[in-house]
Amino acid sequence: MNHPNSIWIPVKSESDLVRSIVDAKRIANEIGFDNNACQMIATAVSELSRNILKYAGKGEIIISPIQKGYRVGIEITAQDRGPGIPDLEQAMADNFSSSGTLGLGLPGVKRMMDEFEINSVLEKGTRVIIKKWR
Repeated sequence: MNHPNSIWIPVKSESDLVRSIVDAKRIANEIGFDNNACQMIATAVSELSRNILKYAGKGEIIISPIQKGYRVGIEITAQDRGPGIPDLEQAMADNFSSSGTLGLGLPGVKRMMDEFEINSVLEKGTRVIIKKWR
């Protein structure tokens, strides 16, 4: 599944979070997304990286350019081996925050992307895969 041009970023500190945002924006720009789309992608990666740090302590972000026929895009995988999400339906509800913040949350990430997939297993971790097509 990993593209040869994928970038793998271990996320275990605030500086890793910043690197994931910068790299996502740079790759989106290289693929040819406009500034608005690059900003949306960077915002989504920021939210996913922040969730890794907040809930799991560490994990990783994988950023890959993708192609399907004539379409090009970006795929971002955020994964951790943290506690998992006890109630995915609740986590995907607007305005729900388990930490008392007003972050975009997963629903905001889903709205900004063209494709969104989440898998979470208690005590095993969470994986979110998002895609944006140009």
